Amino acid sequence: MGAGGRMSVLPSPRKSEFDSLNRVPCSKPPFTLSQIKKAIPPHCFQRSVLRSFSYLVYDLILASLLYYVVINYIHLLPQPLSFVAWTTYGALQGFVLTGVWVIAHECGHHAFSDYQWLDDTVGLVLHSSLLVPYFSWKYSHRRHHSNTGSLERDEVFVPKQKAALRWWAKFFNNPPGRFFSITIQLTLGWPLYLAFNVAGRPYDRYACHYNPYGPIYNDSERLQIYISDAGVLAVAYVLYRLALAKGLAWVICVYGLPLLVVNSFLVMITYLQHTHPSLPHYDSLEWDWLRGALATVDRDYGFLNKVFHNITDTHVAHHLFSTMPHYHAMEATMAIKPILKEYYRFDGTPVYKAIWREAKECLYVERDEEQDKGVYWFRNKI
Repeated sequence: MGAGGRMSVLPSPRKSEFDSLNRVPCSKPPFTLSQIKKAIPPHCFQRSVLRSFSYLVYDLILASLLYYVVINYIHLLPQPLSFVAWTTYGALQGFVLTGVWVIAHECGHHAFSDYQWLDDTVGLVLHSSLLVPYFSWKYSHRRHHSNTGSLERDEVFVPKQKAALRWWAKFFNNPPGRFFSITIQLTLGWPLYLAFNVAGRPYDRYACHYNPYGPIYNDSERLQIYISDAGVLAVAYVLYRLALAKGLAWVICVYGLPLLVVNSFLVMITYLQHTHPSLPHYDSLEWDWLRGALATVDRDYGFLNKVFHNITDTHVAHHLFSTMPHYHAMEATMAIKPILKEYYRFDGTPVYKAIWREAKECLYVERDEEQDKGVYWFRNKI
């Protein structure tokens, strides 16, 4: 549809997995952010209320159709088939609602419209509906964008250095341990991050996305954290009333299964965007914003690239220009690749293989003493 909104980045000419694992340059790039921006057609930075809402309405129609089908027809199936149908519904509805999550994420970046109040209203409603504290995550995610690739200040998926690994890490450095770790990450990772800042930036005291007085937020943000909490509590109350009226099993099947898929994908997407054997991390000696923003990777999720509004395969462009709407991100990605050259990383490895490989290869980061004292690369030898 038009320039970019419904297309996928394809490797050209088809890069091998070996090529994608070559380290990206860690020296200061020979181009500036303004030079990158000049390569992008100006219309890519224009936000359209109608176009943005069209994607949201499209997603909500799909979600409504899936709900209508399962409510009216699954009960007609025999038991074994109904189990398969509910599982299929959970996956498909989860895919669609992940797209809704992405649109709410765009609202947090002020990429939905030219009106901040509209972006925040839409984002609050959508994220609260998925039990996400909108403003809380908006502010921590904004700091992630401001400090990407920094070992001291990045907010999420901050890799540990070898000395900081817990004593039990070596016991999970095997296929069964790896499978267990990935399973926990994809099922519990998102609520653990929100509630306990697991995999987040270390703070000197307890950090929680629901706590207005936690170290993540400043005084000017506290009221909006309360609003985020109120939004989540309101949806939780609605779910409670639905459970009383229709039963807990109904709520789990209709809402819980898709939400589990949404949470799994948003953790997987974020993890794979920032965890890759070829990507550097920097300490304060070397870090700067542009190199940090370039320390990300675009991935290929097949047909789900379109369902997820291309957040998967245009993430580099998103980190460079986060207020750009998703429906222009593909065109922008194609425009900046000739400028970025070897600083751009795309990995077409199937994601189920990629998450296994990254869990195996990217256990911690270590400084490259022979080359750059402030640059760290992933290692896996414990």
